[in-house]
Amino acid sequence: MGNNLLKGKKGIIFGALDEKSIAWKTALKCFDEGAQLVLTNAPVALRMGEINKLAEAVNAPVIGADVVNMDDLKNLFQKSMEHFGGKIDFILHSIGMSLNVRKGKHYTELNYEWNQKTLDISAVSFHRVLKTAWDMDALNEWGSVVALTYIAAQRVFPDYNEMADAKSLLESITRSFGYHYGVKNKVRINSISQSPTRTTAGSGVKGFDGFMNYAEKMSPLGNASGEDCANYCVMMFSDNSRMVTMQNLFHDGGFSFTGVTQAVIEQMEK
Repeated sequence: MGNNLLKGKKGIIFGALDEKSIAWKTALKCFDEGAQLVLTNAPVALRMGEINKLAEAVNAPVIGADVVNMDDLKNLFQKSMEHFGGKIDFILHSIGMSLNVRKGKHYTELNYEWNQKTLDISAVSFHRVLKTAWDMDALNEWGSVVALTYIAAQRVFPDYNEMADAKSLLESITRSFGYHYGVKNKVRINSISQSPTRTTAGSGVKGFDGFMNYAEKMSPLGNASGEDCANYCVMMFSDNSRMVTMQNLFHDGGFSFTGVTQAVIEQMEK
């Protein structure tokens, strides 16, 4: 049982694909903390995933929406508010897709049409979601919006490829829209920079296993799990983070501020 941190709150969770996904784990945690939910994903992802299983577990409707289609997003927010009988308190944006990564294109050899799709789905979609909520006055005062990101937005991880650019844009949208939404309606917008996590999407990055082991050795607390991230999201959706906005919050066991660790030195000296 939870502690009712989100009792009475209503939220939309984007991106729950399967039990490995952070969005899936976050939905379970939010429900356990007393929240009412709507689940959404792209129609193709709904067909591929197991979201109906999650929907049953958290007593939530599933409303399909293509995040690059403004009509779909308007329909999502309209139906969500009808379901809740009022406005929304929190949103999780857990969306990322790269055709260049999927098809093995090196960063120096990007297909630019695919690159535009990556940026639109993985970053500009966040602006679209926020603009739709803004135009429809869909978020309550002191609402909370969180997007999931990665430290490749600040540092080079060669195999993360064009997704690093997408995450950089995502974090910029977090700051810029966070300012405007804070002034307008006290809505807070933040991104969480998570440790490498063994999700279906994350595991598709070249060299993922080796890098995950490296990050574990480089993090004083070790890598943050998907469950840990879900707990952090719950805290960010709660009133306990009421004055936090426009931040990129590192949730990575200390990786982001560690130059080197003894474990890494010992590994290199072997």
